[in-house]
Amino acid sequence: MNPNPNQHSTVFQTVADALAGSGWLVIPDFLSRPQVDELRQLAQTRQAEFSRAGVGRAGGFGIRDDIRGDSVLWVDEHDPAMQAANARMAELQQSLNRELYLGLAELEWHFASYPAGAFYQRHLDQHREQDTRVVTVVQYLNAADWQAEDGGQLRIYLDEEQSVDVTPHGGTLVVFLSNRFEHEVLPARRERFSLTGWYRRRS
Repeated sequence: MNPNPNQHSTVFQTVADALAGSGWLVIPDFLSRPQVDELRQLAQTRQAEFSRAGVGRAGGFGIRDDIRGDSVLWVDEHDPAMQAANARMAELQQSLNRELYLGLAELEWHFASYPAGAFYQRHLDQHREQDTRVVTVVQYLNAADWQAEDGGQLRIYLDEEQSVDVTPHGGTLVVFLSNRFEHEVLPARRERFSLTGWYRRRS
């Protein structure tokens, strides 16, 4: 099923308006249930290829169970199985560049699997002294029966006193400015799947 192109344009404009305003947005049903299920099944069939995610860069990189417990598989932009999802996100990138002049050059994203009990402590996506990550995107791939009681919420810190928790319902897309919002992943009671990454500008 191909969504109406006009619906795409409306959603993309909503994302641009939100980033120019509050800096963040949650979009339920950005992907259809069949699309979500197909991507989750793809992730599950490839789990042997996942690697434990670490923290730090270059010589400072390491696995820290006390900070994060997810495993990841980076997406190949030429992977035929990812063609539809990559195309949709490329359209969003083009829209953001057109509307906000962000200079986004690429989307770097990966499948992320959090086993039951795993979490990711509060952090900022933009690395210190490196501003190439501009917009963070999180596309949830969980099954239709996921409930708030299953946990795994994304907690976004809006400021020092306010935060918002996003339940990872399959199909929901979260978008926010990478340099502005610290966030964390709360523990879930069952395995949690997403596609997570960043629109980047060239260094």
